[in-house]
Amino acid sequence: MLRALTVAALAASLGFAADTRFEISYPASASVGPLTGRVFVMITRTLQARGGEREPRLQIGRVGVPFFGRDFERLAPGGTVGIDASDPGTPVESLSAIPPGDYYVQALINVYTEFHRSDGHVIWMHNDQWEGQHWATSPGNLYSTPQKMHLDASAGYRIAVVCDRVIPPIAPIPDTEWVKRFKFQSPLLTKFWGRPIYLGATVLLPRDYEKSTLEYPVLYEQGHFSTRAPLGFAPASDNVLYTEWTKDNFPRFLVVTFQHPTPYFDDSYAVNSVNVGPYGDAILQELVPEVEKRFRAIRKPWARVLSGGSTGGWEALALQIFHPDEFGGTWSYCPDSVDFHDVEGVNIYEDKNAFYKEIDWRREPTINSREINGQVRQTSEQRNHFELVNGTHGRSGEQIDIWSAVFGPLGEDGYFEPVFDKKTGVMNADPRVAQYWKEHFDLRYQLEKNWPTLGPKLVDQLHVYVGDADNFFLNNGVHRMQDWMKTTVNPHYEGYFVYGAMKGHCYTGPENSADRLKQMGEHILAHMPAGTVADWWKP
Repeated sequence: MLRALTVAALAASLGFAADTRFEISYPASASVGPLTGRVFVMITRTLQARGGEREPRLQIGRVGVPFFGRDFERLAPGGTVGIDASDPGTPVESLSAIPPGDYYVQALINVYTEFHRSDGHVIWMHNDQWEGQHWATSPGNLYSTPQKMHLDASAGYRIAVVCDRVIPPIAPIPDTEWVKRFKFQSPLLTKFWGRPIYLGATVLLPRDYEKSTLEYPVLYEQGHFSTRAPLGFAPASDNVLYTEWTKDNFPRFLVVTFQHPTPYFDDSYAVNSVNVGPYGDAILQELVPEVEKRFRAIRKPWARVLSGGSTGGWEALALQIFHPDEFGGTWSYCPDSVDFHDVEGVNIYEDKNAFYKEIDWRREPTINSREINGQVRQTSEQRNHFELVNGTHGRSGEQIDIWSAVFGPLGEDGYFEPVFDKKTGVMNADPRVAQYWKEHFDLRYQLEKNWPTLGPKLVDQLHVYVGDADNFFLNNGVHRMQDWMKTTVNPHYEGYFVYGAMKGHCYTGPENSADRLKQMGEHILAHMPAGTVADWWKP
C-alpha cells in the first residue's frame, strides 16, 4: 500500500537508515533541457530474462521487477532529482524494503510535453513517438547504462545515476507486396491537442491485388498499437493464414489495423472523449476515408466488418453499436468491460471502495486478475498502485487510467475526474462520475437505452467470444450483456455469444483466423444488396 510518510518516518518504522536515495541527472549532451516529466529507478537481480539479456527498464510490468518513480518539473542539465524511501514503488513499496544484496540498477527519464488543448486546459503528458505509449522504449527518453551495485538500506546510501543515453527513433517497417503502411497528421486531433497528432494504418492486401481492378470488402481489425502485419500474417509455409490467403477460392479482403495512440495510452478506444479528444470522429471522417482513398475498398457499410480482442474487442463492439449505419457486422473477442457493474472486479455503481468488497463483517480484497485455475494474479490495489508508480494524473499509459480518461468526465485541472482514488480505492463521492461512465460508454446500457432505434440495425450483426475463465473477469460483463439481450423485443435479437470453457484471455473461438475470414465472407454475401456481384470471392 502507498503511504504518505516522510523519508525519516518510513525508514524509522522499518528500522533502516534515512539516507536511502538515488540522485538522477542528465547531461547537456543528452538533452538541452530543461525537462519536465517523471524519473524512474529500476532494480533487478539479473539481466537475464525471457531467454536473453534484458535491461532493467525492459523487465518492468504488472508482475515485473521493482521500480520507483517521481514527477519533476523544469530540470536543467546537471541538475538532480532524487528518488528515496518516500517515493512509491511496485511490487516493492519502498526502496527501504529492498533486501540487502547485489543488484543491477538503471534510471530513466520519461519526458513530458506541454499540451495547450482547444478546451483551454494546459496539461503535461508524454507525447507518443509511435511506440505506443511505452515509456521504457519511447524515442527521446533518456536512460542510464545498467550498473551492478550493492544496496543495503540498513546502512543507507546516496547513489548518483546519470541518464546519458537517448532512445533512438523507431525505424519504419518496410512495405512488402502483401503489407502496406501509411501515417498522416490528423486535423481534428491536432486542433484538440494543440500539437501534431497522427493516425495511421497497416493494410494487408489480397492475392493478385496489383494485377486486378476489383474492389474489396474491408475487415477493420482493432487492437493495441502495432505496425505488424494484420492477423499475424506472414509469407511462410507454416503460417495458416498465408496458406489459405493465397488460395484462389479464399475470400479476398483488405484487412486493416489502425494506429491511433493518444497522450494517455497506445489506443484511443475509437470514440469521442472530453479527455482524450474526438478520436471517433477522426477515425470515421479521416482514417477510414484515407484507407478507402488509397486502396480499392468497397465503400459501403455492408462491406465493412469489424473484429478485435480485449481493447480491440470493446472497440469492435462500440464502433458497431455507436455507428450501426457505417459497419455491417462485428466479431468481438474478450472485450473490455461491456457492463460497468464489473470493471476488472470493480463495480463502479455499487462498490464503496475499488480495492475491497464489504461482505457483512468482513472486508475482502477485490481481485483484479487471476490465473485460469482461479489463483490470484493481482489485486485491484496492486494493479492501481502499479499504474500510480508509472504515472500520476492518469499518465501511466496503462489500462485503468485510459478507461478513466475515455469513459470519465473532465476534471477541473484538465486531467480526467477519477471514479475512485488510486491511492486508497475510495470511490468518488460525486455520483455524477459513475453516471457519466454509464450514460456515455456502458455498452450494455447503450443497447438498453436505445434499443427501439438501435435494435433493428443490429440484428444479425453482433458476435461475441470470451473465455469463461478470462484472466480479467471480462466474461462477467459479457454474460450481463447476453442476459439482457435475451429479453429484447421489437426486435427480439439475442446476439451470438460463444464461451470457451476453462479458456482465459483472449479466447477467439475454436476457429483459426482463416476460418473466421470465411465466416465473415459468408456474412457479407448474405447481407449485400440483391444483384451485387461478389467478384472478390467465388467459393
